[in-house]
Amino acid sequence: MVQATEYFYVVKDEHILGGEPIIKGTCTSVRAIAETWRMGVFPEEIPQGLPHLTLVQVFDALSYYSDRIG
Repeated sequence: MVQATEYFYVVKDEHILGGEPIIKGTCTSVRAIAETWRMGVFPEEIPQGLPHLTLVQVFDALSYYSDRIG
């Protein structure tokens, strides 16, 4: 079951990564995006390595991460 969050692109699905927050319509976790950013990759560069993501999705994931975890 997909669970919406207050973030447009971030959802949780108990069938994907054990319910870890992901980008809607993908299996890409917020954690993967945040870890890439924390390694020093600029948000604008993340879609180059993950071309199925848009910059808006990356920023939404980083916002979710910063509000919840970071």
